[in-house]
Amino acid sequence: MLANCAKHNKDKQKSDRDLQSIFSLCFSAHFNTQLQGEAPEPLYIPANAKQTLSTIFYRHDYFSSALHEIAHWCIAGANRRQKIDYGYWYAPDGRTAQQQTDFEFVERKPQALEWAFSIACNIPFRVSIDNLNSQENQDDKTLARQHDHFTQAVNRQLKHYVTYGFPARASLFLAELHKFYSSPALILNDKRLMLSTSLCDSTVC
Repeated sequence: MLANCAKHNKDKQKSDRDLQSIFSLCFSAHFNTQLQGEAPEPLYIPANAKQTLSTIFYRHDYFSSALHEIAHWCIAGANRRQKIDYGYWYAPDGRTAQQQTDFEFVERKPQALEWAFSIACNIPFRVSIDNLNSQENQDDKTLARQHDHFTQAVNRQLKHYVTYGFPARASLFLAELHKFYSSPALILNDKRLMLSTSLCDSTVC
């Protein structure tokens, strides 16, 4: 919880309103989609009879929450974007080992995109396994190993994107982020893609 609070405080150094403007510049006209904060929980709602715009809701005014939800949208295909929350299965914190495996399979690509977006915005990024209350009663060291394993998987996916190209919408949004925040574009062997030798958070290892 303390780590999350610290992360949100860092987020406040940058404005989520800027992300709304950049997203609108990139996508509102062609995809009829808006980005909106101040939500208690993230949610994607496609356009319907009562709502003319598809809307990506992110938590409160959290900068990183906005980046994460944009990442999911950048991966979702046309059929997925016609469904609430893209029609994905989701189980909350407290998942079984199999549910956690399924979660990490789905989350690997969006978290890799969020990592790239964070680099472009010059903010820290840390993957989330989102399962601190596991039903398997794992101890802190087991959770730390799980976190490290997932971090490596997300990092490999990010390097794959840098090598072979990002999804089209993600590439466009990423380019605008680099331009807005005056950050160098990602390249092969970029030091910003490197993992530290010790991945474990000091509070759990």
